[in-house]
This record gives sequence, structure tokens and C-alpha cells, in this order.
Amino acid sequence: MPVYQAIILALVQALTEFLPVSSTAHLTLFPWMFHWQDPGLAFDVALHAGTLLAVLLYFFKDWLTLTLCGLGMKYPAGAPAEEVAQHRRFFWYMVVGTIPGGVLGFLYEHKIEEHLRTPPIIGWSMVLIAVVMWWADSHAKVSREIEQSNVGDAVAIGTAQALALCPGVSRSGITITTGLFRGFTRAAATRFSFLLSTPLIAGAVVSHLPKLIKMHKAGGLELPLSTLLLSIAVSGIAGYFVIAFFLRYLQTRTLKVFVVYRLVFGMLILVWAFFQAGVR
Repeated sequence: MPVYQAIILALVQALTEFLPVSSTAHLTLFPWMFHWQDPGLAFDVALHAGTLLAVLLYFFKDWLTLTLCGLGMKYPAGAPAEEVAQHRRFFWYMVVGTIPGGVLGFLYEHKIEEHLRTPPIIGWSMVLIAVVMWWADSHAKVSREIEQSNVGDAVAIGTAQALALCPGVSRSGITITTGLFRGFTRAAATRFSFLLSTPLIAGAVVSHLPKLIKMHKAGGLELPLSTLLLSIAVSGIAGYFVIAFFLRYLQTRTLKVFVVYRLVFGMLILVWAFFQAGVR
């Protein structure tokens, strides 16, 4: 894979991982549409490592506070007991919310990779989730802040996150939509979504590391190490700014532009797939 393709795909990953438009859909379809070679497992891990770097850097203080409080410490030292207890509860909400996606990913990730990464499925997923997102954005009572979350929110949003294993659904799209149905403000639902995504992204990177290390030792990496490191850097830096932009954007705006994008892109995919099938 040429370096320019790696940079383009790293930017696509950064944009689409955090915006509610499905990174899997775009990363699957870009090589398909432009007839690029499949970059392989190592590149996929590099992109996810970049995404993980972005979310960890942006939410470093949040995760430091949640983790220390969740493990029974008092942090910050001068924080009121009620605030510490709230952080402790939220940490365990994150743990609970991670379980559905972790379990389903462990059981079905390979089957989904083999059977569901097709343009028609991606196209229909883009369209159907766009309709659900539009309904939630237009009709849900968005008044709750993230401090008002409970274990029911964690279970609901975590279960929704597991559905993002299906290509085209979008992890951020389905979790933000579920957060809106649970009554969160758009910004609160997005913050919950990004925090909840961190453990699963980390799990995806860690789960593939042994295979990647083995490939490196055997000299079987599909791409040079320099290209992989560049991809991590581009995805991480761009992803950081996408997170910052999106959280600010939703403080005053709705999700409608992303609903329209999903509808148009999804229908284009379906039309393209139809004509490709006809040509064959």
C-alpha cells in the first residue's frame, strides 16, 4: 500500500470512528470503490491504536479520576465524598456497559468479518440507523446530564454498542442514539459514548497484538513499520481534534446533518452494489 493511501485511510478512520457515520463502512468501502489492495491486519490494528490514542489523550483526566475512584481511592484528594462516590459509580457503569460488546465481539467477530462486510448490508445499515437516529434526535426528551446516569443507562448503551459489530451501524451512532432515547442531552450522550468506547477499542488492539508481534518476528508484516507508525500518528492526532469538534458541535446543534449524510451515502452504496452485481 502506498503511503498516501495509508494517510487517507488513517484520516477516514479518525473522522468516521467518532462521527456517527460508521468507520467500518468507510474503511471497507474505500478500498472496494477505488480498487485498493487490502492493507491487512497490521494496518487495521494501527488505525485502532491511533483511535485509542486519541480517546485516551482527550479523556485522560476523566479516566484517571474514574479509575482511581473506581478502585476505592479518593481523587482528587480534596474532592467532596459525594463527587468521589459519583465517579466510583460511573466507573463501574463503564465496566457493566463494556460487557455486552466484549462478549459478542469475542463470540461473533470473526463470523461477522466473514459474512457481513458486504456493500448491501453496509448500505442498509447506514439507512436504517439514520432513520432511528433521526427519530431519537427529533423526538427524544434530551435533558439529562452525564452525572445523572445510572446502571440502566450503562446496560442499554452498552448493549447498543454491541450492535455496532454489524458493519454500517456505527459505534458512536448507535450509542449516541440510545443515549438520546434514555433522555441524555446530545453532548452528554456523546461523552458517554466516547468514554464507553475506550475499553472496547483497547480490547480490540490488545487482542490482536500477539498475532501482530508473531508476524513481525516472522517478517510477515504486510506493511513497513514506518507506515504503521505514521498511520497511528495521523489517526490519533486527527481523532483528537474530531472528538473536540464533535463535542462542541453538539452543544448547540443537532444530528440532522449526519442523518442526511448516512441516508445519501447508504443509498449510493446500494445503487452502486446493484449496478456492480448487474455488471457481473
